[in-house]
Amino acid sequence: MKIKDIQPNQGNIEITAEVAQKESPRTFEKFGKQGKVCNVIIKDESGTIKLTLWNEDIDKINQGDTIKLTNGWCSEYKSEKQLSTGKFGKIEVLSSSAQAAFVTNDPSILNPQYKNFEKEDDEIEPVDDEEFVD
Repeated sequence: MKIKDIQPNQGNIEITAEVAQKESPRTFEKFGKQGKVCNVIIKDESGTIKLTLWNEDIDKINQGDTIKLTNGWCSEYKSEKQLSTGKFGKIEVLSSSAQAAFVTNDPSILNPQYKNFEKEDDEIEPVDDEEFVD
C-alpha cells in the first residue's frame, strides 16, 4: 500500500516508509498511568503522513529509519489523516539510521590514497593506485 491510498477510518494498513521527521515525545497520564506519545512524519514515493508512536515504539524509531507498519489504523484529526498501530498493529524497523553511522580516524579509510600511517616519523605513505580495485 502507498501513503496516497490511505483513507480515514481504514484499518489493516500495511506500509513500508521512511521516517522523515520525528517530534519530541510528550508524556501524559491516563487512568493513573504514565505514558509517552510522539508524532513522526513518514514518507514514500507517493507522499507523507503523520504516524503516532506510543510508549516503547518511540525509543526504537528514529529519523532516517525505514519502518514497516502492519495492521495499522488511520484516523482523522482536524481534517488530517494520522496513522497508528491501533490495538492490534505493530511497527518493525527494517533499517536503522543508527546502523549507517560510522566513525573512524583511520587515514586509509578517510583517504584511500594513504595506506599506512608511520608512527615513527609521522609521515603518510602513498599507495599505488593499482592496489585499489573498484
